[in-house]
Amino acid sequence: MKPLFEELDFRPTPLGDLILRRRRMAMLDDLIVYEVLLGNGYLMSSLFHEVEVALADLGLAAVTGEKLAVVVGGLGLGYTAVAALKDPRVAELLVVDVMAPVIEWHEKGMVPLGEVLTGDDRCRLVLGDFFALAAAPELGFDPERHGRKFHAVLLDIDHSPQNLLHERNAEFYSAAGLQRLAAQLLPGGVFALWSDDPPDEIFLAQLAAVFETSEAQVVKFFNPLLDRESASTVYVARLAGV
Repeated sequence: MKPLFEELDFRPTPLGDLILRRRRMAMLDDLIVYEVLLGNGYLMSSLFHEVEVALADLGLAAVTGEKLAVVVGGLGLGYTAVAALKDPRVAELLVVDVMAPVIEWHEKGMVPLGEVLTGDDRCRLVLGDFFALAAAPELGFDPERHGRKFHAVLLDIDHSPQNLLHERNAEFYSAAGLQRLAAQLLPGGVFALWSDDPPDEIFLAQLAAVFETSEAQVVKFFNPLLDRESASTVYVARLAGV
């Protein structure tokens, strides 16, 4: 039987100590759970991934066409990326993450979905700062094809537009920052964002200033630790088509 708690990796980073750990939860019939912590806060847990999946499902549902080129900002435990690859229209997926250890976890099979992503020819893991690349359309997200445009960008990095991992990310959530992101989308392209907070009217106004349509969808899921329902938000915004 696996021990109750294992620390699989520990790395100091400029944002704080990055920790990957695995625990066996006796209260949940010995369920094995993977957790990622940064500094003193939780980044993600495999126990809760419904909204990460919904981010891909809702975002890609708003995209029309075939042979889609998609960017996922934030690799994490891989749930959004794997959900995106389940859409048969996705021909290419770039997953951008600023932390090399997180990419290594997947490449070395240290997390459950690592082999799914590294074994899919459509998927490429890119080491880079999503927010810096989003602010530079002339460079863009693809280091092999500068300035290319995509059908969709799905983002799950900050806790919400107001609750940031670093204050320098704040510019991205302004109308000017979103406009620079929109310049990297094709006509009819979609931007979707995960947030752990309720819908934010201020951020919705910023989206409306850039995109033709935008909405916030509340995604509810059962929280077995609290024995009650919890909820997060997925924003979906779409540019005008051709």
